[in-house]
Formats: sequence, C-alpha cells, structure tokens
Amino acid sequence: MSAEPPRKAPDPPADLLSECRVDTFRSGGKGGQHQNKVESGVRLTHRPTGLVVTSRKHRSQHRNREDALRRLRGKLEAMDLKDPPRLPTRVPEREKRRRLAAKRRRSRLKRLRDRPGPDD
Repeated sequence: MSAEPPRKAPDPPADLLSECRVDTFRSGGKGGQHQNKVESGVRLTHRPTGLVVTSRKHRSQHRNREDALRRLRGKLEAMDLKDPPRLPTRVPEREKRRRLAAKRRRSRLKRLRDRPGPDD
C-alpha cells in the first residue's frame, strides 16, 4: 500500500472549481417563495478526492458557490494535516497494583454469590 503524497489545493478559485462537479438545487426550508423556486443551493464534488461540500446559506447562488469553495479548500487543507506520531508510554507500577487490587476485590464479591458447597 503506497501512501498518497500530500495534495495542495490550487490557489486560484477557478482552478479548484475546474476540479469539481457543480450541482445546483433548491435550498428548501424557511425563506418563502425565493428559496422554494430558485436553485440557489450549491453542491461541489471534488473529483480527485471525492469530498462533497454543500452551501445553501445565502440567497445568491454565486455567494453559495464562493462559500462552498472556501469550505472545500478548508477540508482539503485539513486532509493534508497529519496527526503527530503517538509516543508509547508505560503503565506506572502503582496503577498496575491498583488495577490488580480492584480485580481481587471484584473476584471476592463474585465468589460470595456462588452456591454453598455440600460441606458448607
């Protein structure tokens, strides 16, 4: 399995938009006649990565497209960030003793639930 090299989002919005499939739809919801009749919602699907971003906040399709592009750029940059490597740590001896003592207490409680033997 080969690791994919980090992907940089193109700087001009037009270049990023050229890598996307743009769908428009009716926003729906509150807002009355304008939202129910005009296709102002925008859905961007980034073809290389498969990321999908929608925006239906504004009344204008152009403003929604700008908003979606900004959010898509943020998601692409977040994908490039890598978590720092985990540093393995040891469980302290005191914690090991505490866990074992708790297990012994629990075991004693459970043993009290057993049926008494024939000699008890």
